[in-house]
Amino acid sequence: MGILKNEYKSFLDDIEKNIKDPQDLEYIKGRFASFLDVILDQMDYIMDYKKEQIEKLENTQKELDDKMGKMQQVIDNIEKDIYTEDGFDFEIVCPYCNYEFFIDIDENKTEITCPECQNVIELDWTGDTEENDSHSCSGSCGGCHGCDEEDEEDDM
Repeated sequence: MGILKNEYKSFLDDIEKNIKDPQDLEYIKGRFASFLDVILDQMDYIMDYKKEQIEKLENTQKELDDKMGKMQQVIDNIEKDIYTEDGFDFEIVCPYCNYEFFIDIDENKTEITCPECQNVIELDWTGDTEENDSHSCSGSCGGCHGCDEEDEEDDM
């Protein structure tokens, strides 16, 4: 507003120098002051309007931040439900000694050694239980006892 004040003073000084009739000078000063009041009122209105708009934007931003925070909490809870605290661990139960242990998921690993009995356990990350269409269980594991049950049903 300092620039505007300086320009106003410069304008008044200029018209006082160039207008010789005192009545004309007072008329021009009064008319210009009225005109300037209208301009300043409009500037105040615009400033108030912009201030309201900024406050609305700030409130909307705060609401969005709150919603994003709640969404992040939901995502964090979903992540905790899906993954264990240790990250991407996979539980293994040794088919030889029934020892339970965890390993990091690594689809490139095809076998792991049991830390308890030291037997090698083959890993199948595909989740397929049959290697081909025929019965693939050799019956030598002694862990699931599923082979014996199927064989008994087939004998009947």
